Amino acid sequence: MNIAVVGTGYVGLVTGTCLAETGNHVICVDIDEAKVEAMKQGQVPIYEPNLDTLFHRNIGAGRLHFTTHLKEAVDHADIVFLALPTPPDEDGSADLRYVLGVAQELGHIMESYKVVVDKSTVPVGTADKVREAISAHASVDFDVVSNPEFLREGFAIDDFMKPDRIVVGGSSERGRQLMEELYKPFVRQGNPLIFMDERSAELTKYAANSFLATKITFMNEVANFCELVGADVDMVRRGMGTDTRIGPRFLFPGMGYGGSCFPKDVQALHKSGADAGHSFQILESVMAVNEAQKTRLFHPMQEHFGGDLNGIKVALWGLAFKPETDDIREAPALYMVEALTAAGAEVVAFDPEAMDNVRERVGDRIQYADRAMDAIVDADCLLICTEWAAFRTPDFDDMEARMKGKVIFDGRNLYEPSKLARMGWTYRSIGRSAQDMSS
Repeated sequence: MNIAVVGTGYVGLVTGTCLAETGNHVICVDIDEAKVEAMKQGQVPIYEPNLDTLFHRNIGAGRLHFTTHLKEAVDHADIVFLALPTPPDEDGSADLRYVLGVAQELGHIMESYKVVVDKSTVPVGTADKVREAISAHASVDFDVVSNPEFLREGFAIDDFMKPDRIVVGGSSERGRQLMEELYKPFVRQGNPLIFMDERSAELTKYAANSFLATKITFMNEVANFCELVGADVDMVRRGMGTDTRIGPRFLFPGMGYGGSCFPKDVQALHKSGADAGHSFQILESVMAVNEAQKTRLFHPMQEHFGGDLNGIKVALWGLAFKPETDDIREAPALYMVEALTAAGAEVVAFDPEAMDNVRERVGDRIQYADRAMDAIVDADCLLICTEWAAFRTPDFDDMEARMKGKVIFDGRNLYEPSKLARMGWTYRSIGRSAQDMSS
């Protein structure tokens, strides 16, 4: 099939590349001329495991192309995906200006029937708005469907190629048949292709992400309570996770959720509820708890150093909001950087993929190390904010030799408290009793 993908951000580029991988002819559109030219030259603009392999293979095979001209892509396409940003407004609502702006352009330039697919995460009722925007200028038939993405950063290629489910919302049989044909290669093993109305499909994405954010936040609340009563959140998590009604995933406590999806989707669903006269009280709590959780370790750090962090050298491992991505949007590490530098601490950071993005945002307010072990040289303490695999089994003897203090604040619970206590380290994690701290 001939596909146009409008927008080459995270969702658009993964969508276009994976659809090309199954034999479709895909043209991706972006207004950034430098970015498009770089992609034409084989440069992948984002870090995502295995994306580069598919990207280069499909460019080489002539199935994946890039342009700045919307009409060029639309003229060739049977299906047009809108994978455009929907950033949060100040009130938490999703900003639809990019989606509706392109929809209006489509109305002017479409010369034959198309299926227009909302791939962006959008509020309930957006498909109707897109349809209206196109209809105001269109002289040909078209259909609008909602097809929310369920991609996890770090696992996006597998998630697209081997989805748990594919959700398609639409009211047209013609549009449904085209979407079914497009997605047949991805559901050969029996994973469901679920058809529903547009509004239900739009809400499914928000409801799924908000539920997962709630699950994470609940465990962080439990972890904080564990610290007060001397319980071990790891034991509690295992005991809960073996209940098949609950399951083990998204029960790991830490410094809160971040990234491009959970924060804005929770806000947007909360705002959509308010607009409809419905109060999502549980989401109000989720947002408040998550905001506080991002700097949960700041006060313990402050207390450890006698209430004054001025001049304290903090090594920071992990800047991305999660491992296997360079995405720093709403990353807890950045909240800790703000708090630490405001308190006068010196921060030396390392992340395998995200440092260039942090440099653009934070600049020279912190220092950057080429390797994890370089960051800890003469550090008074180590702060871990992202659970990269490379941080899980460090050489603690080497760390002791390099650091000024044997102190670790672990926001991802990577190490066993008893082991570090035997080795003489001062160690503070999340949801495990302060008694784990070696004096």
